[in-house]
Amino acid sequence: MTNWKYALYRSTWSALDLLFPPVCGGCDKTGSRWCEECQSKVKILDGIVCDVCGLPQERVGTCKTCLADKPHFRMLRAWTVFENPIQKALHKLKYRKDMSMGDAIAYHMLPFVQKLNWQIDMIIPTPLGKQRIKQRGYNQVAMIAKPLSIGLQIEYDPHAITRKKETRTQVGLTKIERKKNVEGAFQAEASVKRKNIVVMDDVSTTGATLSSIAEALYQAGAENVYALTVARALQHHSLQTV
Repeated sequence: MTNWKYALYRSTWSALDLLFPPVCGGCDKTGSRWCEECQSKVKILDGIVCDVCGLPQERVGTCKTCLADKPHFRMLRAWTVFENPIQKALHKLKYRKDMSMGDAIAYHMLPFVQKLNWQIDMIIPTPLGKQRIKQRGYNQVAMIAKPLSIGLQIEYDPHAITRKKETRTQVGLTKIERKKNVEGAFQAEASVKRKNIVVMDDVSTTGATLSSIAEALYQAGAENVYALTVARALQHHSLQTV
């Protein structure tokens, strides 16, 4: 069955490309928002990963870290590794107000999400704090989550999760500090009750923020909570720089 809503959404961005010639988010070449060369460089995380946190490992099953301290989400999956060209594309979306990258990333990420075969009812973007929304003007994760929801034909609710308190940026914090920083920071609305939900972020490092959100969703009555990110920072990336 043709997803006419998604076709209409994409055609709107295509029309804008005609008015404002696009530049690739990964290499700055003109003519495409995400060129074929940058597409070929994306390292998709589709190998053997931990059943829960989604980090690459040699054996099938749950990693030692998750066995010792299991996150609240049912499982976390990331599309690709957090390095260029996707790192540059996400930075353009997040810091340089290139909102068109949201649609471009979502379009190429969609087949990966479909193959996960999650039975989900709703997708929710990780909410920003009031100060960051004021500074940025928009939630960069929402620019990816919304077209994904249209492509997947599921409900999109950016208001289902709110921040109860402002938190400091996770950049530069250790794993323990990240977990403590977002502990009890989120509150879920009644609309999530008895629903299977995907909570989305742009990049995951330790998964602390997504786990805290999942905890709030379960407290509000969610049935199952999955976590999804565009990219994953692997161990060779320092927590001090991600």
